[in-house]
Amino acid sequence: MKQRRLSDPVEEQDKAADMDRRGGDRYRTVWRIAKVTRNGDAGLWRVRNISDRGMMLAADVPIAIGEKLEIALSDTVLLRGDVVWSDGGRCGVSFDKEVDVADVLKQLAAEQRATGYRQPRLPVRTQAQAVTDDGTTRIELVDLSQNGAGFVHDGHLEVGKELDLILAGGVKRRAIVRWSRAGRGGLWLTQPLDRTDLESIRRFES
Repeated sequence: MKQRRLSDPVEEQDKAADMDRRGGDRYRTVWRIAKVTRNGDAGLWRVRNISDRGMMLAADVPIAIGEKLEIALSDTVLLRGDVVWSDGGRCGVSFDKEVDVADVLKQLAAEQRATGYRQPRLPVRTQAQAVTDDGTTRIELVDLSQNGAGFVHDGHLEVGKELDLILAGGVKRRAIVRWSRAGRGGLWLTQPLDRTDLESIRRFES
């Protein structure tokens, strides 16, 4: 009877690494959200993989070959490149300058472990409704993430206040005022926004 050979984890890892080489470039699979800015628009897109010379992004918005993208993986890690292919909600980006992807991923991991780490935020200028027990008022949002929003107000929303935040298109989330000072404030959303809602800020612009 032929005995089945047990796989060697190191051997299997080497095979996977070889299979993940494309054109001599090593691609690393990652699952991360990046802030992508292009031609007056910005959105949160998924990073599918990254190498020293480029990356694959995924977003359900029209993406044209030749578009120039600015890709913020964090507040300090910013990459720029051109779209070289686009198909079925995915696109390939060639970086303007090569990077050391191992160092980039190491820096991102360190930042994520650090105190005060924040998810990518999108700059917006849009009106929203804040519905409280006292009634409905309009506030101006200045940034959005999946879990929060920054806003400007006249001081009537104190820390700890609970409200329903209604965005353009009728998107509604329960929120709590996390901080408020000097006419600015921050909201924490008890239910995160869908990432697909944030693939383009144009839908929220007034």
